[in-house]
Amino acid sequence: MGRFSLTEDLGIDLGTANTLVASRDRGIILNEPTVVAVYKGTNEVILDGMGVGLEAYKMLGKTPQNIIAVRPMKGGVIADFEITEKLLRYFLRKAQQGKAWVKPRVVIAVPSGITTVEKRAVINSAERAGARKVYLVDEPMAGALGIGLPITEAKGSMVVDIGGGTAEVAILALGGPVVVTSVKVAGDDLDEGIVAYLRKKHNLQVGPQTAEEIKKTIGSAMPLEQERSMEVAGRDTLNLMPRKTVITSEEIREALQEPLRVINRAVLDALEAAPPEIGADLIETGIVIVGGGALLPGIDRYLSKSTGIPASISEDPLTAVARGTARFLEDLDLYSSFLSEGDEVG
Repeated sequence: MGRFSLTEDLGIDLGTANTLVASRDRGIILNEPTVVAVYKGTNEVILDGMGVGLEAYKMLGKTPQNIIAVRPMKGGVIADFEITEKLLRYFLRKAQQGKAWVKPRVVIAVPSGITTVEKRAVINSAERAGARKVYLVDEPMAGALGIGLPITEAKGSMVVDIGGGTAEVAILALGGPVVVTSVKVAGDDLDEGIVAYLRKKHNLQVGPQTAEEIKKTIGSAMPLEQERSMEVAGRDTLNLMPRKTVITSEEIREALQEPLRVINRAVLDALEAAPPEIGADLIETGIVIVGGGALLPGIDRYLSKSTGIPASISEDPLTAVARGTARFLEDLDLYSSFLSEGDEVG
């Protein structure tokens, strides 16, 4: 039985697409879409707070006129402070099994490229949501720790974190980042590439959920051993009527090329900026890919072909960053150099 107590500390991967909450004792506690359904013209969450996460995600593109489903994170940063606070409050309460009076210490993973002002916004939102003390850590550091990379050793290692709003590339050694690059092109842009392709090539309008389903079903970064196809339903852009069409995995791979090129460029930029000795290490240790984007078939072969360095997908890449935040909680003093922190709330 886990050692759950009133003061259990929590790690949060506050992502553009999904939010995960973890603890060092219970592992991944919660994994839900970063979506909130509110009444139009207000920031009031529908259904007495139930319109958060998975239930709100199901409403995307299907809400009546008086309700909108909002994604409060854009490009890895807070776009709507009040809604983000409500989302965090809901997730913290759910992770703590309804113990609203408990104020945990919280480690939150954030994109490495965000500004001091954006960091303060995350800290303030988490404090107002009920955290006693908030620490921030860069996503690639959390991802590296989550998958057990030897980040404190002299040998260099490299992690590529492809999330929903950002792609983060970090080369790490001796307990810190040697090189970090970040681009606001990631999973959402892959979905948008599919939406744009279908509109242009098939005169078919689909929503983000359909685009994501297409990506997961037949999307790939490299040719498949057996190419696939699927039937897709959407709205005809010419007569505005519902219509179905069949699309192929080759077409979707074409639709994904531009955002993949941007992510690949970030990887190459990091490698070009690394000291020669670190580059030699990476030929041996390789590139490890985490985040939801790691699930795109062939992404490891795509990066390996481009860089000439072996690339691999981490075990359970979706939860790597969240697991890393929980690892930081094991010894906050040891890892203090990696963390920025807010004031303690009484």
